[in-house]
Amino acid sequence: MKKWIRLTAYLFLLASILSVLVSCNQKKTDPAPSGDTNVTTEAPDKTTEARQETTGAPSDDTTAPVDPSQKIDYAGQLKLNLDSETKKYEVTVRQYVDGDTTHFDVPEDISESGVLKARYLGVNTPESTGTIEKWGKQASNFTKEKLSSATSIYVESDDGNWNFDNTSSHRCLCWVWYKPQGASDYRNLNVELLQEGYAIANNSAGNRYGETCMAAISQAKELGLHVYSDEKDPLFYEGAVQEVTLKALRTTPDTFLGINVSFEATIVREYSNTLYVEEYDEEDGIYYGMNVYYGFSADPDCLAFMKIGNRVRFVGSMQYYEAGGTWQISGIQYKPRKPEESCGLVEEGEKPDYVVTDPSLFTRGKKAVIVTKLFDGEAMEVEEEFSYAELVLSTGIEFRDLHVESVYTTTNDSSSSKGAMTLTCKAPDGTFIDVRTVVLHDENGELITASAYQGKTIDVQGVVDYYSGTYQIKVFAPEDITVH
Repeated sequence: MKKWIRLTAYLFLLASILSVLVSCNQKKTDPAPSGDTNVTTEAPDKTTEARQETTGAPSDDTTAPVDPSQKIDYAGQLKLNLDSETKKYEVTVRQYVDGDTTHFDVPEDISESGVLKARYLGVNTPESTGTIEKWGKQASNFTKEKLSSATSIYVESDDGNWNFDNTSSHRCLCWVWYKPQGASDYRNLNVELLQEGYAIANNSAGNRYGETCMAAISQAKELGLHVYSDEKDPLFYEGAVQEVTLKALRTTPDTFLGINVSFEATIVREYSNTLYVEEYDEEDGIYYGMNVYYGFSADPDCLAFMKIGNRVRFVGSMQYYEAGGTWQISGIQYKPRKPEESCGLVEEGEKPDYVVTDPSLFTRGKKAVIVTKLFDGEAMEVEEEFSYAELVLSTGIEFRDLHVESVYTTTNDSSSSKGAMTLTCKAPDGTFIDVRTVVLHDENGELITASAYQGKTIDVQGVVDYYSGTYQIKVFAPEDITVH
């Protein structure tokens, strides 16, 4: 009898366990909607589950494997509801920055500057403006392609307010909608970046369209798209060098000390085995520059395309030049059979433009920029303030209507700079600027002396240089100084 009672109890317990398992299975999250489901903004698409970590993604056991032929277009399923409580405005693009940041023209009642710096909600695309990351350029190009061909673009807030991030750059957190040519409906670009695998989650679950964002991420992972794949990114160099931008080299130089890096830039000037190169940064609206020292042993085939105006991919080592107190790239590499580790011509160009600059901005101006730094091995964006001149070091610049107050000439017979001049100039606003020339000769080969400039008013083009703790303009040819 006892054995029968014990057996009955075991069978009852087993039946209870099976009942609980069936019940739990029925309560699991519903699978992603089919392509026929119409999702609108009538009811905000907020997730009902706990908010997931910032860079996380849904657990792998929430969805069944996705059949690529049955890929769901989540970006098209969402519908822009112009009558909802969120803030919305139709915009035009001012500047393309990267995959998850775009600047739009807006009225001053939205942004005093007339520019809204939109940081896309719910997404984090790989870097393409700092240290270059795999799929970063692809994500940036994807965003530019969609918006540049759109017939209409809207930005939308997540709730009833325009919400900004915690930096002085005043980036607005937005949903971005665009209408493709020939289409009647808008598409949500944030979700599209996620569903195509061009972005990872960034607080995706806790926003207005959180549930759709998480479903799009889950599908991209199941299909192994882009950032979730082992596929080679054709726009990313993988190998023994680290791909970066000039902004990253200029703002966080010690991060790359002694490391072989690669970057693209345009050559502004060449002098004494040194190239002055620059690259425009869309988000900050300025050029960043660097000196590239090629020394005396550079390959002639490499030097053949190192011409002023050409856009070049540089590969070399980041070093601190003690004598000049500045950073530079040296040990440039030319390996035609290993293009991923080699300098190479990107595009032939023309004479670079020189940025006309306010003298007071140059001498006393400050600029806050977003830089990417590593904290415990994790890349994070932080805001730092720099002197304007420091940021534009080695770039081409122009000043107008400078009055030459005095001229100092190097007279040391043993110096290769004998005859070089430093012009102390006064701008119309009273700001003083130092202009340093190399040894200049006229068309007849005669040395140009202080009398050519003393007491005159001049316009000057040159590159930003650093000497004895002072930022100045370095001039390389007589035609770079125009006497009024």
